[in-house]
Amino acid sequence: MEGAFFPYHEDVEKDELMWSCVESTLFPSISMAQCSIVFHPEYDISFFGLEKYHPFDAAKWGNVYRLLEEWGLVSPSTVVHPEEATHRDLLIAHTPRYLSSLYSPCVCARIFEMAFLCIMPYYFTNKYLLRKMRLHVGGTVAACRLALERNWAINLGGGFHHASSNAGGGFCVYADITLAVRMLLTLNLVKKVVILDVDAHQGNGYERDFIGDSRVFILDIFNPKIYPRDAKAEEAISRMVHVDADTPTDRYLEMLDDNLETVLGEFEADLIVYNAGTDSLQGDPLGRLQLTPECIIKRDELVFQAARDNATPIAMMTSGGYQRSNAQVIAESIKNLHTRGLIQLKAAPPPSPRPHHHHQQQHPAPAPAQVPKR
Repeated sequence: MEGAFFPYHEDVEKDELMWSCVESTLFPSISMAQCSIVFHPEYDISFFGLEKYHPFDAAKWGNVYRLLEEWGLVSPSTVVHPEEATHRDLLIAHTPRYLSSLYSPCVCARIFEMAFLCIMPYYFTNKYLLRKMRLHVGGTVAACRLALERNWAINLGGGFHHASSNAGGGFCVYADITLAVRMLLTLNLVKKVVILDVDAHQGNGYERDFIGDSRVFILDIFNPKIYPRDAKAEEAISRMVHVDADTPTDRYLEMLDDNLETVLGEFEADLIVYNAGTDSLQGDPLGRLQLTPECIIKRDELVFQAARDNATPIAMMTSGGYQRSNAQVIAESIKNLHTRGLIQLKAAPPPSPRPHHHHQQQHPAPAPAQVPKR
């Protein structure tokens, strides 16, 4: 990532940071009838059909939800709909200068790698792109908070790990992971956090934000031969695992299992933030790894099982993944977590059938019996 980076703490006073966290509306309330799946119907990106020319499947998140709903695992009333992150919320993670730069269409064009955005007025980029990303941010914050209540939560979106306090890139405009973790730490809801990132790309955004922060342990498993190759951000990685196209699936799962067991055994975390990108799926043009769908499903199962074994709440984001088949794999993985009893999904019962009244033929009442005369 290019550009000058600097600690966010220099820009906002600590008391203002605290009040921004306290007064935020991003922490959701949840009823017993709901499960901690976080999703908003407006997650998907639709930009006059132009999104079809982008490598990212802009309908991935909605497709995951629709599959879970078709399988009877969730329903509109049982998932949690997040709030959109406000400007004040975003200042918890970002500098004012960076947020102001997003008014420039060419800045958004660079971040989203969509050249035509340079000619689009801010009204359109805000309505069709930025607002939706702010909903994803709200989803990540909600999932991290809900995980502390329910032991697990899954945001069907989010995981924009290339965005940092004062820069964006790689389709990532807002630093949702930084914002969520910073809110929980500021409010003393957690003292230590593990960020486990298995997206094929290095999570350089939040890594730059947490350089030197001993409260955050970062385990990043990524392909070093692809974007972003950020040596500065690597300073924040507590445990770094390199994988590439030659890494067999069984070896990949073994490395994941061994490293996660070691980390959770040594670092007593209050929360695992799990950035579960599926751009590591075989055939992905940007991730350039060769993991099978079965490996992805087993990967998520191993992570959630480790969280349970260590009694550590876990919040998952779906992060990167650029093929049309990703939604199916993500949905199958979530279904497997439910089947294994590692999460508990809920769907509202179908409405009771309305009673069907049959019109019966009316028969005249029988005449009263004649009493014989004496």
